[in-house]
Amino acid sequence: MDLPYIEPYKIKMVEPIYRSTIEQRKEWIKAANYNLFNLKSDQVIIDLLTDSGTGAMSDRQWAEVMLGDESYAGSSSFEKLKTTVQRLTGYEYFIPTHQGRAAENVLFSATVKEGDVIPGNAHFDTTKGHIEFRKARAVDCTIDEAFDTTLIHPFKGNIDIAKLQDTIDAYGVERIPFVLITVTCNSAGGQPVSMANIKAVSELCGSYEIPVIFDSARFAENAYFIKTREEEYTDHSIKQIVHEMFSYGDGMTMSAKKDGLVNIGGFIALRSEEIYRSCITYNIMYEGFVTYGGMSGRDMGALAQGLMESTEYDYLESRIYQVQYLGERLVEMGIPVQQPFGGHAIYIDADRFVPNIPKEEYRAQSLAVELYITSGIRSVEIGTLLADRDPDTGLDRYPRLELVRLTIPRRVYSLSHMEYIAVAIKNVYDTRHEAEHGYQIRWEAPIMRHFTVELEKKG
Repeated sequence: MDLPYIEPYKIKMVEPIYRSTIEQRKEWIKAANYNLFNLKSDQVIIDLLTDSGTGAMSDRQWAEVMLGDESYAGSSSFEKLKTTVQRLTGYEYFIPTHQGRAAENVLFSATVKEGDVIPGNAHFDTTKGHIEFRKARAVDCTIDEAFDTTLIHPFKGNIDIAKLQDTIDAYGVERIPFVLITVTCNSAGGQPVSMANIKAVSELCGSYEIPVIFDSARFAENAYFIKTREEEYTDHSIKQIVHEMFSYGDGMTMSAKKDGLVNIGGFIALRSEEIYRSCITYNIMYEGFVTYGGMSGRDMGALAQGLMESTEYDYLESRIYQVQYLGERLVEMGIPVQQPFGGHAIYIDADRFVPNIPKEEYRAQSLAVELYITSGIRSVEIGTLLADRDPDTGLDRYPRLELVRLTIPRRVYSLSHMEYIAVAIKNVYDTRHEAEHGYQIRWEAPIMRHFTVELEKKG
């Protein structure tokens, strides 16, 4: 008999969970204006809002916390992190920031101007926000297969080369400062990008001398899917795959709170000394001196160790197995989800789950609120609220996918928690026909509204 799978780690510390009642949660979510971001952490039983900074660090990472060098300039922790990033990516120039959106702010301040166009694969919320804040435009060139949640395609995060070519032809090279490849592609359901596609994008961009930049928050998970889904990489290590991935680009931004396995941190890594020199001016203005950039020495040390751990196969296999387990349980129960499953989350297809709620009433958000009320599970809407309004018309943008994301923190929950999540969603699914109305906006911010939006019930 084959031995069952076990996680490649032991638990050294636990954190209590307060198990609230439905009556309490109804009051709490009403007071939060039906915005799950506004809930307090102790009002949540299982928190699947994000995998950003919510993971558990290893004993070796905690050891690095004690070794942190807090020198303002020239910290040895900075040198340790810089060397680690250089070895993994091959990029010579390194700039630390306090998190991923800060890295975007610094890089885009140096490279993006009004009227520019940034093609890519389904830019995520902060990325699109930083682009549109500069009066530039994000153009989605994701393959069409990504928008059919029932279709099994191994690399739904791929960029459609024909769409990319059409974008270059339509806007002109001079308006495209770079092409952005998001690995994995969050807005499409945590879907990976193949090495073959990365090569093809690099080749096309190279012919026009357009730089390729990676949004690399989940680069290690992307490398795992390349190893397990592209036959020629079966015998490659994760670190070898990572190094080759980045060899086809010119730089990267990183929210280290994901595949860096830390609670805070980010960075920019680049080939170009010219862009690096432009970026460090903005980094000093917005983040801090070039050898800390908004991070403490202890956090830089923990990140250096985390990057080494996250690019090990055993860790990634365990991480993705847990996500897959939840996805398989939901499919067994008939729940419509994006398939194949992503690396960091399961995405419920709200259009197929609650089609009876009008799209104008934010059906994905409505589903996420109901899941919280009935079970205490906090998820997040990846749909119309997140898509924001069209900057030209001021009207809601209705994305091709209306999703509820169940984001699994790294090394935090057990398979028992996954089972609780699955049964809770099935209970909501069994009563889905009772839902008639969703929500309307009472107040919203002019950009990235989903973080702070205030809603009220319709009907």
